[in-house]
Amino acid sequence: MALAKTSTKKRLEIGAELVGDAEIIDGYANILFGVVKLIKGLPDGREQIVGLQFAPDFLGRPFQTESAVSAQAATNVVLCSFPKRTLEALIKQSPQLEHSLLKQALRELDEARDWMLTLGRKNALERVASYLLLIANYIDPALRPQEVIAFDLPMSRLEIADFLGLTIETVSRQLTKLRVDGVIQVRQSRHIVVNNPARLKTFSGG
Repeated sequence: MALAKTSTKKRLEIGAELVGDAEIIDGYANILFGVVKLIKGLPDGREQIVGLQFAPDFLGRPFQTESAVSAQAATNVVLCSFPKRTLEALIKQSPQLEHSLLKQALRELDEARDWMLTLGRKNALERVASYLLLIANYIDPALRPQEVIAFDLPMSRLEIADFLGLTIETVSRQLTKLRVDGVIQVRQSRHIVVNNPARLKTFSGG
């Protein structure tokens, strides 16, 4: 396949910039491993984390001239990168590839709408629970209500607070409440064990 012949595998460390805001696009990538955070900036230098992408998400928007957000490695990541011209030519030739990219774009639109509801209507505890549930569901899309799942948070407390529109202290208090209530375990600050996804979903307001 033409795409495979022109693809390259890249490994990037946490904090590395994958794409800059308003950067001219010359290629795209699939996330093979790790988590990528999407960041939108304001003219005065302020920034907001506006989304997360996980393996095997597609990174980039076909047929755009320049990027609308910057992308940064939230964890160590592995990407499969390929040239813009090659991918866009294949999209025109392959309805299946076009359909796959459209499905991801529509999924991201639905998730953005859900996140607007989270930030606009949910309280602090519901926001933190929603964030943990977001990570858990990406790690295991077939997550069962009583299944125990463990993961490392891909963001610092400061970044989580920024993402949720809360203070660091508020995020810490809500994590403590979930821990005391037996919904989660917190180990070494970033390692989370969800004891009961069904209860976590209840706390998220979902």
